[in-house]
Formats: sequence, structure tokens, C-alpha cells
Amino acid sequence: MDTTRNTVLEAWMAEHGYSSNSLADAVNSAMERLTGRPGGLDGSSVRAWKAGRVTWPKSVTRKALEDVSGLPAVALGFVPRSRPPTAPAASQQEDLDMKRRSLVGGIAAAAAAAAAPGTASRRIGMSDVNRLNQRFAEIIASDHRHGGQLGIEQRAAALADEALNLQNAGSATQRVRSSIYASAAAFRSSAMWAAIDGRRYDIAKGHMREAQALAEMSGDQAIKFRIWSHAGTMYRHMGRPADAIAANDVARNLHLTRRDPLFASLGLARQGAIHGTAQDRTGARRAFGQAQEAMLRADPADHRPVWLLAFYDQAELDSLALCAHLALGDYPVAEYHAHRCLSALRPHMVRSRAIATTRLAHAQLAQGDADAATETAMNVPSDAATRHARVSRMLQEFGAALRATAPGSTTARTWTEHAATWRMAA
Repeated sequence: MDTTRNTVLEAWMAEHGYSSNSLADAVNSAMERLTGRPGGLDGSSVRAWKAGRVTWPKSVTRKALEDVSGLPAVALGFVPRSRPPTAPAASQQEDLDMKRRSLVGGIAAAAAAAAAPGTASRRIGMSDVNRLNQRFAEIIASDHRHGGQLGIEQRAAALADEALNLQNAGSATQRVRSSIYASAAAFRSSAMWAAIDGRRYDIAKGHMREAQALAEMSGDQAIKFRIWSHAGTMYRHMGRPADAIAANDVARNLHLTRRDPLFASLGLARQGAIHGTAQDRTGARRAFGQAQEAMLRADPADHRPVWLLAFYDQAELDSLALCAHLALGDYPVAEYHAHRCLSALRPHMVRSRAIATTRLAHAQLAQGDADAATETAMNVPSDAATRHARVSRMLQEFGAALRATAPGSTTARTWTEHAATWRMAA
């Protein structure tokens, strides 16, 4: 029996905070809702899934697990008994096993079946591309909930490989092949963003290079914009504003930004954030003014990619302005943009809310209001405080600034005790 570990399931469990016992309990409860009788799973059952000893759970168990996770069983690394697993693509990631097991959405199973000896080559069509795009939407949603997690990066990278495997599964028109390359580039750019968000910059650069090559083969301007815009953000986080401006300029100079003001607005807003890091007050003010004007010109009815619609709006523009003015030391202006951002954030933007809340606490503390700042910082969810690299670092910096501003105060002690509860819960 093949006992290759199901590292896709392991990564999903780690991302969502499940132990073997707690996942077994959740699936048992879901089985009770489905059948009227509680399931009989325990921690050893889940460990058998993770170890690869059980590669395709029974149908009711599978349905219950899908209800708990919100994902089909194949997206969690399980392999249908009736279909052989696909051969692995050449590895570009550290975790090879995960790629072997990533039969997401049935795409790899279809590719393996098409390539099996004695079978005719299948026709790859836009329905296959649409299935890839559905998986991409799931990656985007997971990123906005959690952000920066290694599991998200790994799943996105594995999906990029699955898209490339599909190219070899049969014949296709040039339009379909270009769309598949665009999907692979989109997945790889999500892996890049997750690595940036988790401060894994060297790994992010590797994803960036592969994403750029795939985007060129696709000819898709929107995904080119996303990759180069991400590169600008990466260099900004690394404290390299000159490189950040150069990368962001590549995105801003694409024809797409002249056709669609919303893309132009995002490019300008990120340019403003870079100017803030570079201490260019005039440049930041001008960029954000132009970004606001471009956003107001954008037609909401225009067709745009899911990744853009999922996050870029007035709240994100204010979030970037908050970041810039905080870097510039314009703390009252930063606080203004923080409140605007937090009031407009959509419910699914969990990661963005944690970041904006933390930045608001910094702005309040810098204005001398330690009590309000501490109360704000304590509103950051413990999951973000302990598991999101950027948020964790900003909160550590907040604690250090608070102790320097009000050493030995009741407020400082309150914060220290609160932070300790986060660490205990991690």
C-alpha cells in the first residue's frame, strides 16, 4: 500500500487549528447532522488519514469532512480508489510530498487518466479552466481570512503545478492554453503573496520568478499587473523603496492601467505607500490623491478578475494611506485613515482588519494616548496575533513602545498580561 503522507490535509489542519482529536470530533458531529447518528471516529482515524494509510474515506465520512472543511475531499489530498494518482511535476518547492498528494478538484486525476496507457488523449477546454478558477477563488478566500500561512503558500504552489500538468493531459486551443498558463501564474502569485505576508522573502522571490515566466506565456495583463505589484510590495516590506518603485512602475505602465481606472488606482495607492516608506511626503500625498480620483472614475460594472474584486476598494486605499502616514510620522492623519478603513472593511477581510487595528494602536500610542492604544491593540484576535508574521511583529513593536512610553504603568502591565494569554493560547 502507498503510505505517502497526506501533507495537504496536514497543512489544512495546521492552518485551521485542528488537532487529530478535534477534527475527529468535528467530523463526528457533521455525520450526526447528516445521518442522525454520531460518527465513531477518533484521533487515530485522522492520524491514519494523515499517514496515508487511508487514502479515500467512506462516503458518509467523506461528505461530513467536506461539510467541515468546505472543500472537496480531493482538495484535501485524498485520492479516489478508482483513479490512479498523478505523477509529480518537477519540484520547485521545499515540500515535495505535498505536491505528490495535491489532486485538487479532480484536475490531476483527469490528467492521469488521460495520460494512462491505452487511452485516447482528451480535449482540454474552458470547463477545465473554470475548475482551476474555482480553486483559485478558494485560495483568495483563505488568504483574506488567515494570510501569510505556509499552508496557503503550499496549496497555491501545488495548484500551479496541477495547472501545468493539465497542459500535458490532452489537446487544447491556444486560447485555452493561454488561460491555463494564466491560472498557473495566478496560483504561483498567490504563493508569492503568502510568502511575502509571512515575511519569507527569499522564498517569495523564487515564486515571483516562476510567476513572471508563466504570466509572459499567458499574455494576461491582469496577472502581470498582480505579480509586479506584489513585487513592489515585497520590496517595500524589505525596506528597499527604490526597488519597490521600479517594480510597481512595471505594473503601472501596463496598457491595462490606461483601460481600467481601478487598476490605475491600485498601482497609484501602492506607489503612495512606497513613497511613505521612502519619507517622500509630497510624493505620497500626490499618489493618494490620484489614486482616489482614479477609483471614482472606475465603472463598477466592468469585468475584473476575482483577486482584484476580493480586496481592492475604498477600505484598502485607506489601509495603504494609513501605512504611508504612519511611516511618515503623520499620526493624526494615520488615525483618520485607520478609522475609515476599519469602518468600510468587508467581513471576509479578517487579516486586513487585524493589520489595520494594530496600525491604529501604533498611531494612537504615538499621539500619547496609551490607554486608548492598548485597548485597541487588545482587540486584535489571538489567532492573528500569534500566527500572522506581520501582525505578530507589529504587536511586539507596540509592546516595546508602550513599555518605553509608560514604564511600570498599569496600562503596560495590562498589556503584558494580555499578550501572555495570546502566547499561552498559541
